[in-house]
Amino acid sequence: MIDVLVVDDDFRVAEINAKYVGKVPGFRVAARAHNAAQALSHVQRGTIDLVLLDHYLPDQTGLQLIHRMREQGHGTDVIMITAAGDVTTVQAAMRLGALHYLVKPFTFSALRTRLDSYAALRRTVERVGGGGVAGQEQVDRIFSALRTTAAPSSPGLPSGHSEPTTDLICRVLHRAPHPLSAHEVAAETGLSRSTAQRYLRHLEQAGRLLLTLKYGDIGRPEHLYAWVAP
Repeated sequence: MIDVLVVDDDFRVAEINAKYVGKVPGFRVAARAHNAAQALSHVQRGTIDLVLLDHYLPDQTGLQLIHRMREQGHGTDVIMITAAGDVTTVQAAMRLGALHYLVKPFTFSALRTRLDSYAALRRTVERVGGGGVAGQEQVDRIFSALRTTAAPSSPGLPSGHSEPTTDLICRVLHRAPHPLSAHEVAAETGLSRSTAQRYLRHLEQAGRLLLTLKYGDIGRPEHLYAWVAP
């Protein structure tokens, strides 16, 4: 089993992320932390294989935490899971050795893809020989193990729905300061109104969006959607 430390300052988000991890075969949540000090304490015990790390923590940033881990000689693997989508933070995470970078909001399928590729990396390293000397073929195999491929559709999505489009709509609603209509979502994403409506209906039925009705003076009420999932 791969022991995972889930780090997020939001207790609810940490709990949901932990449940996601628990649904992936071969992984188990060893601990949760809600600030950098707690996370470092868990890493120092030497029982954590992988850290799912938020960048925005109350006492330090996630990047500062990785830097401290490396300074203390901890080579624990890290996957960033954060709302920080700026290129500077992404590049810094890469330079500090983060193996993946997942931008919130994300789907379970997106996280599972990263976890599966991480498990594949560990298996590949073990097959190559751990601390032994690797030739170019073995090196290529190790690096390719982390590559992820976006599928046109994923388990849990209806036929005709794609993961990238679902993620796009989720990001738009997550950033929105107020509920949006299908017409507004279509304008923000470049999708047709009918396509936006189809995805919004699925996300609302899946419990990830809150649907409210806005009544006007005449005609049918307007459907407005708000983000409710982390």
